Amino acid sequence: MASISLSLSPNPNHLYNDTVFSPQSHFLRRVATVSTLSGRHLNNKTSLSTSPEKYRREKLAAVRMSSTVSDSHSYDVVVVGAGIIGLSIARQLLNGSDLSVTVVDAAVPCSGATGAGASGYIWMVHKVPGSEKWELAMRSRELWEKFAEDVKHQGMDPQEVLGWKKTGSLLVGKTSQEMAALKEKVEQLSKAGLKAELLSSTELQEVEPALVIGEEGGAAFLPDDYQLDARRSVAYIEKENRKYATEGRYREYYNQPLTGLLRSESGKVEAVQTSKNLLYSKKAIVIATGCWTGSLMQELIKDLDIEFDVPVKPRKGHLLVIENFNSFKLNHGLMEVGYVSHQDATRQPSAETETLSVSMTATMDTSGNLVLGSSRQFVGFNTKISEHIINLIWERAGEFFPSLRKHLLTDLEKSREVRVGLRPFMPGGKPMIGLVPGLSNVFLAAGHEGEGLSLALGTAEMVADMVLGNPTKVDNAPYALHTHCS
Repeated sequence: MASISLSLSPNPNHLYNDTVFSPQSHFLRRVATVSTLSGRHLNNKTSLSTSPEKYRREKLAAVRMSSTVSDSHSYDVVVVGAGIIGLSIARQLLNGSDLSVTVVDAAVPCSGATGAGASGYIWMVHKVPGSEKWELAMRSRELWEKFAEDVKHQGMDPQEVLGWKKTGSLLVGKTSQEMAALKEKVEQLSKAGLKAELLSSTELQEVEPALVIGEEGGAAFLPDDYQLDARRSVAYIEKENRKYATEGRYREYYNQPLTGLLRSESGKVEAVQTSKNLLYSKKAIVIATGCWTGSLMQELIKDLDIEFDVPVKPRKGHLLVIENFNSFKLNHGLMEVGYVSHQDATRQPSAETETLSVSMTATMDTSGNLVLGSSRQFVGFNTKISEHIINLIWERAGEFFPSLRKHLLTDLEKSREVRVGLRPFMPGGKPMIGLVPGLSNVFLAAGHEGEGLSLALGTAEMVADMVLGNPTKVDNAPYALHTHCS
């Protein structure tokens, strides 16, 4: 039976004053509900057909009608959003300063794009040296490597704890034109200091026997690329953050949608109001709510006389997971050349017929599941599974792995999982990282599209440095919010 790994419900046995302390509580699988911040307040009784925007309006109206807030607390930094970006920012601040930090979310960790993607690719093979995101991507990669080493030095297995694995990545082409582009790509990556190789079709066949691309094809190969498991990584980061709770420096407020900002006469935002608590901030507030950031910020600033556009939009994606797959084994992470343009499309189409694109990505996770992707489309906050898109992903994968054609997708229904998530799309392809114009202590970190996991640690370091007033390790100018709104 197909499932959706987007909405995950907390374990009520681990709730204390609406603070969730169990890292296992949000890993329930096969939950057929939708959970969004513009609808991430949905509970297990909400159907997939419910409009997230309508639900959000009704929820906010109900909260505003409430005459009191049940409790108030004070922290140095309030982080709104418990995805990989928000939790990584909290981790960076906790490890790198003596500030107290709280994380707020309308649902629980892994309820959005982080949980839906699950397999994280720390791949550089499809990135462009010298581009505006290159420096941030390289810094994030370095920080992930250090993170994995730190886990190892503590006597733990990074693969078990983070799903961390050096798989290497392959960018695959079938035609002579694509091979010419791949040759240039390898030269660029090599000049940028990465170990990169161009594999012929014969050489590629030796490392990936199940892959069939024809005599003209081949691949760009980066042997030192990694992948990780999003849910394991989030669970571990959350566990590490909670160690600071005994010092009074950390707390979580989950299942509490943000409903407003408390602003002083000087213009500083002093607190955020949730559905149940008023959380004061002495130093900074960080909004890291993925694709819901645009609609959330619009709601929050509408009464503050600030004109500011956050053009983050949801970009829906499907992944197909075949559990305990044993027909063949993949040794690396793979994507077709077309994935690059598929991912980097920076304009939101005006017509719905233009919105769907499907390209081949394939890898095996640490549990032996075959993970196939991927699709991208603009359909608002709709997270309903489309069997048509799943069939397209299967058919596209079959063009590269002919042995898949021996299986009917309907025959795999009991062993398959479908993951649907909403990537935070940004026109121009760059995330927004920086201060909100007109609000001296409110930062945004959103719009990472499908690169949230790979860019998370670099983003967290950048935000923490800005909050602390330190020079940033990576130039933050390309991500400044005013550049997105001019």
